[in-house]
Amino acid sequence: MFTDLFWAYLIAISLLTVTPGVDTLLVMRNAGRGGFRDGCVTSMGICSGLFIHASLSALGISLLLLETAWAFSALKWAGACYLIWLGLGSLRQAIKREPVTSAESPSIARRCVPLAVSFREGLLSNVLNPKTALFYMALLPQFVDPSGSAFQQSLMLAGVHFLLAMFWQCGLAWMVVRFRGVGVGVRVKRLLNGLTGGFFIAMGAKLAGN
Repeated sequence: MFTDLFWAYLIAISLLTVTPGVDTLLVMRNAGRGGFRDGCVTSMGICSGLFIHASLSALGISLLLLETAWAFSALKWAGACYLIWLGLGSLRQAIKREPVTSAESPSIARRCVPLAVSFREGLLSNVLNPKTALFYMALLPQFVDPSGSAFQQSLMLAGVHFLLAMFWQCGLAWMVVRFRGVGVGVRVKRLLNGLTGGFFIAMGAKLAGN
């Protein structure tokens, strides 16, 4: 791969990574739910999905999905239903009654969520997102050297995206935990869950309507 192509890809993928979206809110929600580890494991699941999209793009399966109307519709509806399901879960946490402590901050108990659940939430959120498949199908070929292995180069590009996204999302998880520990409490946590839930449901409905 040419050096100039790599730097162009790095700039494009960095802008994509820091742009707020479903992945960002999911990591922040789970960090607020179960702490820094929960947020990082969620990010690991999200970023692992990038290799699946890169592999599908390199193998041409994404192109097949785009050209097969029923397959792409099935992927779109699966992603929409999953986003709505996540949103309903967040809204359920937003209206759930929790004891308010006097300081209303560090003493709030965290939910003990199995790491497998956090990883699965992140992985499915990414894999079932047709916009990610479209992005990888459109972007990756622009930065692949035709004289080399498309599969290896696609995985390498996904690896760069993996490292950037992990760094950014784990940083967000750390900030959520730090912010929660210096004066936020049940009310802010419920507000975050409510906003996140509404966003997930709106995104799912928009995805299903497109």
